[in-house]
Amino acid sequence: MGVAETVTNNVVLPNPRYEKTWDSIIVQPEIKDRLLRWAVLSLRMRAELPFEATALHGLVLLYGPPGTGKTTLARGLAQRLAPLMAKRKVRLIELNPHGLMSAEHGQSQQKVAELLTQHVPALADDGLPTVVLLDEVESMAVARSEASLSANPADVHRATDAVLTALDDIATRHPHLLVVATSNFTGALDAAFLSRADVAIEVPAPDAEAALAILSCVLRDMSAAFPALLDLAEDTGLKEVAGLLAGTDGRQIRKTVTEAMAARLETVQDPGRLTAGDLRQVAMRATSAKANVIGGHRAAV
Repeated sequence: MGVAETVTNNVVLPNPRYEKTWDSIIVQPEIKDRLLRWAVLSLRMRAELPFEATALHGLVLLYGPPGTGKTTLARGLAQRLAPLMAKRKVRLIELNPHGLMSAEHGQSQQKVAELLTQHVPALADDGLPTVVLLDEVESMAVARSEASLSANPADVHRATDAVLTALDDIATRHPHLLVVATSNFTGALDAAFLSRADVAIEVPAPDAEAALAILSCVLRDMSAAFPALLDLAEDTGLKEVAGLLAGTDGRQIRKTVTEAMAARLETVQDPGRLTAGDLRQVAMRATSAKANVIGGHRAAV
């Protein structure tokens, strides 16, 4: 994969496509508030003061289990930032680093450096505040203390070194860039990378209250095509379903609705006939399956 192919999205916001992105992720309000405050502060302080005064690298880390909405939240952040900036515009650049880390022997370091210190700054050379979304950053900033376990520890060291050098370069030379990195496995991240994060914000799996909000939101959205689902979105039976799904990632909670629809021919033909009982059965199976996985893991340990 070439460096240019690593950029999967480059768009100036606000954009109608991202209008509902921020609100689509249901987390505790303080998580979003903290993320937005840090993003605004970083861009403001780094524009006015040198790195030596702020010690801000312009790096925000979102971490938590897969499926909790970290990537979507980062996209929504860019849209949310736009009206708060001087020109009321923000650029969003999304990167997929996986191809770089599967490069030919010895090429990872060179490609990472080229991407972060040359290619990305060139895409944002108009000075617009820019959110650089670096998804699943553990593929790039591997903990060097664990490199002996990998097939090619020398390449791991060099690639991680390149990431750290690039972050230092962004901190001092490109204050309009804000890197938002996501990680499912912070234990795999290099300690020096973690120390460069201005803030690390956990995005946890939904609790029962959040699961209920997600289910209701999905049903309300679907009611545009199937009006009967609007009543189901307010059904008191959803509370029990949400309790069963607590701790499940948000993506799977959303899929619970369509999985329940697929369970009966009647609801396949008319999704508006879905009931809280249908959802409960799917949630109970999911809970049972999760318990079996956990039990099997404990037995293996």
